[in-house]
Amino acid sequence: MASETPPLPPDDLQLLDRLATRVVELRMEVPAILTLETAKPLSLLAGQTMIFFEPMVQSLFSFPDYRRFAALIERREALEAMIRLIEEKADRAHEERRARKKAGPKPPAGVTRKV
Repeated sequence: MASETPPLPPDDLQLLDRLATRVVELRMEVPAILTLETAKPLSLLAGQTMIFFEPMVQSLFSFPDYRRFAALIERREALEAMIRLIEEKADRAHEERRARKKAGPKPPAGVTRKV
């Protein structure tokens, strides 16, 4: 009898949303999605490895949500949610860039275009 896993809490979804936003800002969507898709079978190992290295990482950098992310990475539904968020945000960013490109360059402030 398979038990159903509980849905991700809103705080965890917000963390994944922030991470997805940062991935898209850096334009690293493809490597991130590829890594997440390939890491699914090893997600438990990845989470445990993150916990093992936490003391070193926390001594060098300040990541307040590090442990929470390490626990999240072990859940396959969290990986799926992260992939979905990255894809959605990447699509929106791509459409915005396309719209800006179509609009053309804006004139500098104070300069009017002659028609």
